[in-house]
Amino acid sequence: MGVSLGELAVRFGCELRGDPDVRVDHVATLAHADSRSLAFVANPRYRQQLAATAAAAVVLDAASAAGCATAALVCRNPHATYARIAEVLHPLPSASPGVHPSAVIAAGARIDPSAHVGALSVVGEGAVIGPRAVVGPQCLVEEGATLAEDVRLTARVTVCRGVEIGARTTVQPGAVIGGDGFGFAQDGGRWIKVPQTGTVRVGPDVEIGANTTIDRGAIEDTVIEEGVKLDNLIMIAHNVRVGAHSALAACVGVSGSTAIGRRCMIGGQVGIGGHLTIADDVIITGCTMVSHSIPRPGVYSGGIPLEEAHVWRRLVARFKRLDSLVTRLKALERPASGGSDQEVTDD
Repeated sequence: MGVSLGELAVRFGCELRGDPDVRVDHVATLAHADSRSLAFVANPRYRQQLAATAAAAVVLDAASAAGCATAALVCRNPHATYARIAEVLHPLPSASPGVHPSAVIAAGARIDPSAHVGALSVVGEGAVIGPRAVVGPQCLVEEGATLAEDVRLTARVTVCRGVEIGARTTVQPGAVIGGDGFGFAQDGGRWIKVPQTGTVRVGPDVEIGANTTIDRGAIEDTVIEEGVKLDNLIMIAHNVRVGAHSALAACVGVSGSTAIGRRCMIGGQVGIGGHLTIADDVIITGCTMVSHSIPRPGVYSGGIPLEEAHVWRRLVARFKRLDSLVTRLKALERPASGGSDQEVTDD
C-alpha cells in the first residue's frame, strides 16, 4: 500500500509541493526512481537530475525545489529527513520473541520474554538480555554481559564478559566487543601478558560496524558514549573513550588511553596515537596520522595526496634533502648575522 505524501509531510514536518494522495513504497536514486519511489537531493551537484527524474516525490531543500519536475517534500535537512522516511518505508525485519532450539543458554542467564535469541547463539552465565533485544544467529554473549532494551546484535557478534551495551544500539556482523587489549610488559627480552581487568561500556543509540573491534580496559573501562557511530573495520584499543555523537569512518585505528571528544568526525584510515586528547568538534580528514593531542576544535589534515609516480618520487627525494638544506642555510646565514638570534631554526 505504501505511505501517502501528505502523511509523510505531516509526520516529518515538510512543506509538500504536490498531490498529498500520491503514495510511495520504496526509496531510490534520482536516476533510477519510478512512480512509487521517493528520492532525495542533499548535494547540489545532483540538482541537474531533478528535471528528468521519474520519482513520485523528492526530499530536498528550498534552494533545490525550483528545479524539481515532480512532487517535493521541502525541508531544512533533506538527508536526515530522507533517512527517517526510509526507516518507515524499509523497516528492519522483525524478530519473534523466544529462544531458538539450537541456542545454548546458561542456567543463570536472564532473558526477557520479549527478546529474541537466534540459531546457534550462546548466552553465558549471568548474562542479561533486555526487553525486545535481538541476538542474531551465531552470536556469543559471554558471562556477565548486559544488553539493554532494543539492542540488536545482527549476526556472529561476540560480546565478551562483563560488557555493557546501551539501549537501541546496533552491532553489525563480526564485531568483537571486549576482547583483551594489547597489554604486555617486557622482561629480559620476553613479553609478559598484563591482565586486562576492565571492561567495555557502550552507551545508548550507538552503531558498531562489521568486523570492528573494541578492546576491554586494562584497569579502567573502555567507553563508547551515547550516539557514537563506528564504521566497519575500526580498531578501538583499551581504555579509549569516544565522546558522544562522534563518527569514525572505516579503518580508523585508535591507540590505547586516548580520549576523543564529543561530535568529532574522523575520516577513513586515520591513525591516532596513544595517551592523546582530542577536543570536542574536531574534524580529521582521511589518512591523517595524529601523533599529538588536539586542544581546539577545527579541521585537521595530514599526509600528502597522491601524485603521478615520477612526481611523488621527486617530492620524496626533496623532502629527504630538507634537513641538509637547513644545515647549509644556517651555515650561510651565521656570518651574515654575526651569530645573532635571527638565524634559521629547525622550527
